[in-house]
Amino acid sequence: GQSAISCGSAGRCRWPARCPVSSLPGLEDWGGPGAPENVVLFEVAWEVANKVGGIYTVLQTKARVTADEWGESYVLVGPYVESAVRTQVELLEPPQPALRRTLAAMNAQGCKVHFGRWLIEGSPAVVLLDVGATAWSLERWKGELWESCAIGVPWYDREANDAVLFGFLVAWFLGEFAAQSEERPFIVGHFHEWLAGLGLVLSRARRLPVATIFTTHATLLGRYLCAGSVDFYNNLHSFDVDKEAGERQIYHRYCLERAAAHCAHVLTTVSHVTAAEAEHLLKRKPDLVTPNGLNVRKFSAMHEFQNLHAQSKARVQEFVRGHFYGHLDFDLDKTLFFFIAGRYEFSNKGADIFLEALARLNYLLRVTGSEVTVVAFFIMPPFAPTTSTWSRCKGQAVRKQLWDTANAVKEKFGKKLYESLLVGNLPDMNKMLDREDFTMMKRAIFATQRQSFPPVCTHNMLDDATDPILTTIRRIGLFNSSNDRVKIIFHPEFLSSTSPLLPVDYEEFVRGCHLGVFPSYYEPWGYTPAECTVMGIPSVSTNLSGFGCFMEEHIADPSAYGIYIVDRRFRAPEESCAQLTAFLYGFCQQSRRQRIVQRNRTERLSDLLDWKYLGRYYTFARRMALAKAFPENFTYEPPEAAA
Repeated sequence: GQSAISCGSAGRCRWPARCPVSSLPGLEDWGGPGAPENVVLFEVAWEVANKVGGIYTVLQTKARVTADEWGESYVLVGPYVESAVRTQVELLEPPQPALRRTLAAMNAQGCKVHFGRWLIEGSPAVVLLDVGATAWSLERWKGELWESCAIGVPWYDREANDAVLFGFLVAWFLGEFAAQSEERPFIVGHFHEWLAGLGLVLSRARRLPVATIFTTHATLLGRYLCAGSVDFYNNLHSFDVDKEAGERQIYHRYCLERAAAHCAHVLTTVSHVTAAEAEHLLKRKPDLVTPNGLNVRKFSAMHEFQNLHAQSKARVQEFVRGHFYGHLDFDLDKTLFFFIAGRYEFSNKGADIFLEALARLNYLLRVTGSEVTVVAFFIMPPFAPTTSTWSRCKGQAVRKQLWDTANAVKEKFGKKLYESLLVGNLPDMNKMLDREDFTMMKRAIFATQRQSFPPVCTHNMLDDATDPILTTIRRIGLFNSSNDRVKIIFHPEFLSSTSPLLPVDYEEFVRGCHLGVFPSYYEPWGYTPAECTVMGIPSVSTNLSGFGCFMEEHIADPSAYGIYIVDRRFRAPEESCAQLTAFLYGFCQQSRRQRIVQRNRTERLSDLLDWKYLGRYYTFARRMALAKAFPENFTYEPPEAAA
């Protein structure tokens, strides 16, 4: 019963010619804004008001557009996490009678269900289900899952246990809401990822009157296979999925994900890359590609975001001055800041190829006698707490001491200069600074001296000997020596404006850098390069990331707009590394004026990534689901494939 829809981009897309709808031309013809009458939309995800990964960003940034379209008929459903609710959610009484009766009925039977407003743009309504309060039902629900779906969940997998509890609570909630509604509204349930997928499966198994959508942002098996250093994309068609999932002890999770994909009225993915992956690993061709967007804030004048770049760059430069104290033998005005950020997946996120390219770039800059210095930041927090609590803050303290000393001397100098000019005399420069001033400055200079190189890591790593980034740095020999034109700073912690070490938030840090480098091997979408684009910062992506494919599809020459796309699908790792090195070296050869012009061109692409446009893919997915679930009440016409 799945509809085969072509995107009409077979000549440009690197994926199979018959790929799902995803083409900006023609979106205007999909219909105007506004939700259908008597329809309620529940969007279900584990990351509703609960930051874990990228899906949180999808929901948070999309909320305003969806709330504007659906109004009070839009409700997000997620888990109740006390620490997150305390700072992100305002708990309230539900305004709709049906929701009030639903929550009262469930709470009366031992559940703990909360209603509130998520304190983000759009202030969407949220229903939060406390999975811990119903943990006593876990074994019973596992038995029911086995009897109805033949899926067994082992006792030791806590994440899967949470998925079972959450799924049964979501299905209970949707069924209760349908029963408590007097006008019998049409219900759309949009489920994100496998952690929320069981709610969809149970809704179909219980024949609830719900039109279901399942969006997979990345397949479980795909992430595990790519982490195992296999030639993933060229062997998609040949994997024995049951065997591979079983060997990695995720077969039960894989079954939950695959069941959700097959039970959904509409299956969507975030990119053509993931669409091909889902077709082979989940054994269902997606109906639609729904690219991820962002809330784009446009500036009234072009120079405004350039000014923000200059201000943020000054903050990053201050940190670099402190980190490299005693070895600040390079010109910060001729220094470029590169960075990679995201989940600590060394190979999947491309940190391995980035480090190798930096080593080659260092050689090229040295042999050509370039005056450019590159400082490369790795903002990748480990999964486990593998850093000590004591950060290396001494450099920042030394930098502050130098600043205070300079200000004290400057104040005394200025006072003597003022008094000399006041009586009509030119100052005697030999009397402007006394012995005490020179002593103070010498002490400050001596405090900056140190024998060791500046550290490559801002923290003391507990697994220093086995950490992949540090191990690779030792192999390629980039130790921040004075001869190196490429310096490395590994910051294994999320950025925060309250940090004593690097006191900037992520957005300010990105604005202060010159180039984001994300040469990922496995990246279903890629929010990090998208965020760079809307802030006018050039970035490096790959044709194995959803973002890279999206830009290749919609822009004739992405590199002219500051979007460098490394070929990791059709080239060997050595060739991809050489291509990345060429991109980095070419960027280093640009003049300041050329970089300013390029940032202006990059920022112009931000409209492509605005939810105001990309949100329409979700609109079409909902219409498709309603037409499949309630064919007597709704119809849909696939949009004509744009040329």
